[in-house]
Amino acid sequence: EITEIETQLVKEGLPVEEIQNLCDVHASVFKGTVEEIHQIRRDEDTPGHPIHTFRVENKNLEEMLEKRVKPHIESFEREDNAQIVHELKEDFKYLWELDKHYGRKENLVFPYMEKYDITAPPQVMWAVDDENRNHIKEVRNLLKHYEYDHPKEDILEKAKAAVSGIEEMIFKEENILFPMVLDTFNDREWKEILDAGGEYGYFFFEPVNEWKPKLKAEGDAEGAQEGEQADTVHFDAGFMTPEEVNAMLNTLPIDMTFVDKNGKVKYFSQGKERIFARPKTIIGREVKNCHPPSSVHIVEQIVEELKSGKKDHEDFWIQLGDKFAHIRYFAVRNDQGEFLGVVEVSQDIKPIQEITGEKRLVEEEE
Repeated sequence: EITEIETQLVKEGLPVEEIQNLCDVHASVFKGTVEEIHQIRRDEDTPGHPIHTFRVENKNLEEMLEKRVKPHIESFEREDNAQIVHELKEDFKYLWELDKHYGRKENLVFPYMEKYDITAPPQVMWAVDDENRNHIKEVRNLLKHYEYDHPKEDILEKAKAAVSGIEEMIFKEENILFPMVLDTFNDREWKEILDAGGEYGYFFFEPVNEWKPKLKAEGDAEGAQEGEQADTVHFDAGFMTPEEVNAMLNTLPIDMTFVDKNGKVKYFSQGKERIFARPKTIIGREVKNCHPPSSVHIVEQIVEELKSGKKDHEDFWIQLGDKFAHIRYFAVRNDQGEFLGVVEVSQDIKPIQEITGEKRLVEEEE
């Protein structure tokens, strides 16, 4: 009920920062009582289950804070020498790896919470995660430029804030977030979170999967995903309607042409930034008949080398008027390595060649 109230307040325009304060109260109210009102589920204690992994990471993190980080901060507060500063640098270098834990939570767990209209806790927790990241980053930068016998209050303040923020987030995850999502997500969703976890990595822990999810058959209510329609096209990582796929491919600033394993043209994109003209009459034609006789042997050679596995791709680049075309041919294979065809990808790379300097979406770690 508290979660529903927080979500409604966000919808009504209350700033996330204010909700964050309410979340702190929420955490205090439940301190020491969550285990009394939530039954322990067997799955979450099984190695490999995402919650088991999160909890092992939290346990390792707490141990690191107690045995290393806090004692080193106290030592630095009393005195500073090369060894103490080095130890603190190493501590906060390791703490930066916490980004992997937070990244899995934010990008794998939060989307499913939002699917169930649980929106306030993810917004609040993400804001706190970013605060913790910033504190860690600030401490690392301050230590990097620290000179002995100089004022160190700023370092101590940021370091203690980082430790406090991390500990608070551990408590909120263990006592609010994890019970909430365990009561909400189904095994198929946990399986998808598990499968994607490796892309983000783990906080000094490599899980061994012993968990066996209880999955319903495809087509059951649990198997259907939100937003899925009758004409949905399924991919390894998601689903789209044919209209969405077509529009997306035509939006990309590239020309794409697919030739199947029998050498017939099956598809080409129709974006605005065309490199070569492609009439629809080429669909179904043998690719060798789509080129002048003088270059047919080159096309056949490229296809044969890609098909045989001698090459995975072949690249060409030519000046075409005011465009500089980069033309790439890739062998397309399935998971078993079976050759399915060739995709040609062409792009005007002149604008890319003219890029200088940097333009960042967000400030990154130095």
